[in-house]
Amino acid sequence: MSNLMRLQKFLAAGGVASRRAAEKLIESGRIKVNGRVVKKTGTKVDAFRDKIEVDNCIVTLAEKKRYYLLNKPRGYLTTVKDPFRRPTVLDLFPEELQKGLFPVGRLDLNTTGLLLLTNDGEIAFRLTHPRFKIKKKYLAKIKGIPTERDLQMFKKGILLEDGYTSPAEAVVLSADNGNAQLLITLYEGKKRQVKRMCKALGYPVLSLKRISLAFLNLGGLRQGEYRELTPAEIEKLFVLTGLKK
Repeated sequence: MSNLMRLQKFLAAGGVASRRAAEKLIESGRIKVNGRVVKKTGTKVDAFRDKIEVDNCIVTLAEKKRYYLLNKPRGYLTTVKDPFRRPTVLDLFPEELQKGLFPVGRLDLNTTGLLLLTNDGEIAFRLTHPRFKIKKKYLAKIKGIPTERDLQMFKKGILLEDGYTSPAEAVVLSADNGNAQLLITLYEGKKRQVKRMCKALGYPVLSLKRISLAFLNLGGLRQGEYRELTPAEIEKLFVLTGLKK
């Protein structure tokens, strides 16, 4: 049986980052294979014979895969490290759990709600790639009350600086004092997408909370709390993303 795999897939399987983030690490020259810097994505490596390093730290595949659901509070960066030492979502976990964990996708500094963290780069890649169309739901409080025509624009696609968005859904849940609360459903994950979509239509977002990802929701988790996914939930995610039939 061959142990050969693409370098970015190895890095994802080793819990370094998602496949897309791993590709950026490779291109930036931070990866060494057998002592030599490799900048070409798609390079094949032997998972058990080659020595792979990230920033001079050796990566192996031995670590058990872990999956956590966090209710992210405001004021935490969705990243592993911050050069300015600002709080990150990993600071909400005890030190013994932090090793190898990284967030699946991003929530802005002041966006709250459901965030997955894992050391499994393959499932992180599939949960964030538009091809898999994983449903994400948000509660957005916006300034102004959208018209029916504006709500239809979510379904048609909204032109942003990086292109049109894929069809989404938006429903007004309530309106008061010139503001509205929307339930917004996305099937892709462009950077700051909800805020940019609403702003493009003339409705700045005042607050934003992600309430679900696929079939997962926050349940009774308070802000700042986390829990491990159950074996049944992990199995369901694997089936949903095509990792298991």
